[in-house]
Amino acid sequence: MPRPSAPVGDAWEPSARRPVPAAGLTSMGDMTADRPAAQPEDQPVIRLDAERDLVVELLDAGGEPDVLRLVVARYPRSSLGWARLADATFDPASPLESYAYARVGYHRGIEALEAAGWTGRGAIPWSHEPNRGVLRSFYALRRAAAAIGETEEVARLTELLGQADPTAVAEIEASRTAPIPVQDPAPPTESIVIRGED
Repeated sequence: MPRPSAPVGDAWEPSARRPVPAAGLTSMGDMTADRPAAQPEDQPVIRLDAERDLVVELLDAGGEPDVLRLVVARYPRSSLGWARLADATFDPASPLESYAYARVGYHRGIEALEAAGWTGRGAIPWSHEPNRGVLRSFYALRRAAAAIGETEEVARLTELLGQADPTAVAEIEASRTAPIPVQDPAPPTESIVIRGED
């Protein structure tokens, strides 16, 4: 299936015939549209298939890069795995490793989207959880591109994320700062009294 848009600098570039959103795309954190834009009937809404086995292994791996590398090696076609690895290795002072992982996740995401009928147009809703790996890969690549000064790539990826789902960046950033729920901690050991027979 031919791509409707041409890659520039190895990153997605919008087709000249597609309108560019005017608002909400000026900075990395400025994408807080209340709802996704309505899609014309000829533009599909993409809903990727779930990757249950991968998700379980990623949860088990936590954020440990060495363990994530093993998981990604078992699921190399999954953009979610590459996005998690890009997140785990991101260091603003040394972003190249994360950039490389995010770049692979980006390409795996484009392949998955095209296999699902995406033609460079149409919504990729964040609300459909299996789409989140692709959107996270786009975000991770954009973040790493910003860290190495690739401003044109940042602009293209910002536009791509905004057209895919205007809420995606805000959702990803909110998930990074959300508090981790903590169950009632165990009482301190000095408050435990063990009674027994003497």
